Parts: sequence; structure tokens; C-alpha cells
Amino acid sequence: MKTIVITGSTRGIGYGLAENFLKLGQQVVINGRSQDSVERAVAQLSRSYPADRLLGCPCDMTQYQQVKALWDCAVEQFGQVDIWINNAGIATPQSPFWELDERQISSLVSTNITGAMYGARVALAGFLEQGQGAFYNMEGLGSDGRRVEGLTLYGTSKRALNYLTDSLAAEVEGTGLIVGALSPGMVMTDLILKQYEGKDPEEWESARSIFNILADKPETVTPFLAKKALENTRNGARISWLTTGKVIWRFLTARLTGRDLFEDIAEE
Repeated sequence: MKTIVITGSTRGIGYGLAENFLKLGQQVVINGRSQDSVERAVAQLSRSYPADRLLGCPCDMTQYQQVKALWDCAVEQFGQVDIWINNAGIATPQSPFWELDERQISSLVSTNITGAMYGARVALAGFLEQGQGAFYNMEGLGSDGRRVEGLTLYGTSKRALNYLTDSLAAEVEGTGLIVGALSPGMVMTDLILKQYEGKDPEEWESARSIFNILADKPETVTPFLAKKALENTRNGARISWLTTGKVIWRFLTARLTGRDLFEDIAEE
């Protein structure tokens, strides 16, 4: 049985990963910024999975000492950490970069980049002391260098994580540790939908059509990512759900499948 720490796991992809690791018989540490959100997630998961395999530890990833406390919390309860997943992140509505408030820039960079670095620093130091462990960054739009108008800030943060992942994988080579990335593709979460807030109906309809071709719900993607993360033994691995072949196939069959991921989302 392995212990997995997932930052930002009170909802969305993080929560989905937590649930699937529990399904696979593992121990999971739930994390979010607030005590309330963590308690709600733990209570919800405890209805279906043994409470002794669940632990909730709130922390703000932009505060190094709180990130270190997250590690200590997990070790105190379960003895060690086997997998650490940097999933916590925020987004901003799609808009030209020069229209962003300076506080939006500072907040996103602090969470998506500095927070990820804090997570890496704490996890890798802990793994080296233990003599084993696997660390993963969660990729997203921008990780592969692809650009989308109005999402410069978010994409830049994810591109930075791509470099961080590859560089850290090179640094730990030969130590027995694993550093890699989880690439979920386009997933229907509050985080990604928030980026399109305030768009006019025509722009939103265009984005919606792409979502229906390429996107998936967390419950579709996270079982695959959790299983592959547990199975992986290769340093530098990039575990990808939405492969190039899958993208091509979805565009070729879009008219036939008629996917509608929004059918059960209430229109505002």
C-alpha cells in the first residue's frame, strides 16, 4: 500500500485522482487551502472508502513552511510518502495579458510556479532521505509550448512546469527517485471553464465546440492517470491521456459521435 499526497485535491482532477487511488487500495492525503474544503472532501470520500486510508491536511502552497508541514502531516500519519503530485493551481479568465490586474499575475505565479517549486523542494528532499519516492507535476495548456490567445499567463506557468519537470528528472537521475509529469489533456473542471468567463456568445460557442471534441470529464481521465502513476518505474516519464493519435481520431469522428459534455451542466 502506497501513500500519495495530492496538492489541490478537494475538487476537479485532484479529487478524481484521490478517489481513484483509494479505489486502487492506496492511502491518500487530501490537500486544499482551507480547512473547510479539506474536511468536506475527506467526509465525502469517507462515505465510500475506509477512513483510516484518508487524511486531510490543509496548506497554502505559496507558503513554504505550510508545504513542509503538509509533508510532515503525511509522514506522521502514514510513516512515509511514496508519491507526491503537484496538482494545485489557479487560472484567470481569458483576456489580453496587458488587461490583467497585477494581483492576478502575482497570485497565479505564486501558486502555479512558486508553489510547485516549494512542493518539489519539500518532496524531493523527503524522498532522498527516505531513499525512494515518485514526484509528478500536473501539466496543462502551455506545457508543450502551444499558445491560446488570452491565456498567456496560465500557459506561461505551465510551460515553466514543463522545464521544471525535465530539469528535476535530470538532477535526480541515478538516485533511484522518479520525477515525471501527468498530462490529462483538456478536462472539464471549474479551473478551465473559469478561463472563458465573460466571453461573448459567439466566442463561447466556438470554445464549446472544441471542448466537445477534445475535452473529457475528470471521472474519465483520472482512473487512467492514477493507474499509470502507480505502475510507472521510469524517471522522466510523461504520462499522457490525450495523445496525438487520440486527438486526430476525435476530430475525424466528431460528426459521428456528437459528444456533448455540457448536457448535464445547467445553463446560467
